[in-house]
Amino acid sequence: MSTATNDLVDSAAALVLEQTLARDADFRFARCRDGNGTLTHLFFSEDLFDLARAKAICGKCRLAETCLSNALERQEPWGVWGGQLLVNGQVVLNKRPRGRPPKSPRPEVVVDEVPLPPAYMIA
Repeated sequence: MSTATNDLVDSAAALVLEQTLARDADFRFARCRDGNGTLTHLFFSEDLFDLARAKAICGKCRLAETCLSNALERQEPWGVWGGQLLVNGQVVLNKRPRGRPPKSPRPEVVVDEVPLPPAYMIA
């Protein structure tokens, strides 16, 4: 390869790396991220109340829209991403609990806010 081609490939790789680092730097400030994975069980739970708590955390996160679009792009198999529940890479409005369906529909579980420790509070 010529020197010009090498320089072009290197500059393209540097641009991709810069964009990836900038995107990842934003996610350092996501409300669900603490670096230890202590909230992971909420976002990948089978329990409707845990899923509602995860959606409440996403509801006040400034990165929710970006998180959801990235998850849809990656076709995440399941979990709460950007305040939406994904199953098989698709947004699902209501998750049905295990067992026989009820004769009359149950109301959706909604949690307003989950109290977070001061370490999560970012201005």
